Amino acid sequence: MSGHSKWSTIKRKKEKTDAARGKVFTKIGREITVIVKAGGPDPDSNAKLRDAIAKAKANNMPNDNIMRCIKKASGANDSDNYEEITYEGYGPSGVAVIVETLTDNRNRTAGDMRHYFDKFGGNLGQSGCVSFMFDAKGVIIIDNEEGELDEDTVMMDALDSGAEDFSAQEGCFEILTDPDSLGVVRDALEEKGYTFASAEVEKLPQTTVALTDEKDILFMTKLIDTLEDNDDVQNVYHNWEE
Repeated sequence: MSGHSKWSTIKRKKEKTDAARGKVFTKIGREITVIVKAGGPDPDSNAKLRDAIAKAKANNMPNDNIMRCIKKASGANDSDNYEEITYEGYGPSGVAVIVETLTDNRNRTAGDMRHYFDKFGGNLGQSGCVSFMFDAKGVIIIDNEEGELDEDTVMMDALDSGAEDFSAQEGCFEILTDPDSLGVVRDALEEKGYTFASAEVEKLPQTTVALTDEKDILFMTKLIDTLEDNDDVQNVYHNWEE
């Protein structure tokens, strides 16, 4: 997905209602729970937890909520058990879609995924059917809607921090890193005074598909929105050129 569509997605999510933001906090809290149980509650020794905390802060999740999630997940009495399951399939006109979920009921989630794809002109596929069309990359988005940041300066700072690629998009800068280097690059840029609209590992499509039929565009939009609204869904990736 292009930096422009990524930035549009970020703005759309930030403009959602308080109820929708609460759902985002719940999803991030679930992600923190899984990470803490797997790697411990100390962000200094758990790089994934550091990344999750940075993601929570980028989404304006209060520090109290973050610390509460970490404390609860590290407690002996915490009974929340979530399973990471990735679904792959096709939307209208063969658009490739990857859906990452955290669920405590795989039958419920699988049924939901199959229903959504069928309802909006697609079909759920087998594991691996579209993932080969995507590359995992660290993606850092810096807001520049006000035009206060100098493009050349940000680019040099990003590359000096270890970024693989840099591009200026409408209203933002997009910085790509190796997935394992995301935290290092993010921390280096943070030390230089930058703040981030988003900083996380994502799956980027190698090629994109353009839709021209109005019904396909409507169905693809509804599929993405419905998937993102599901409590079990953490991330949705696709190769639709919006």
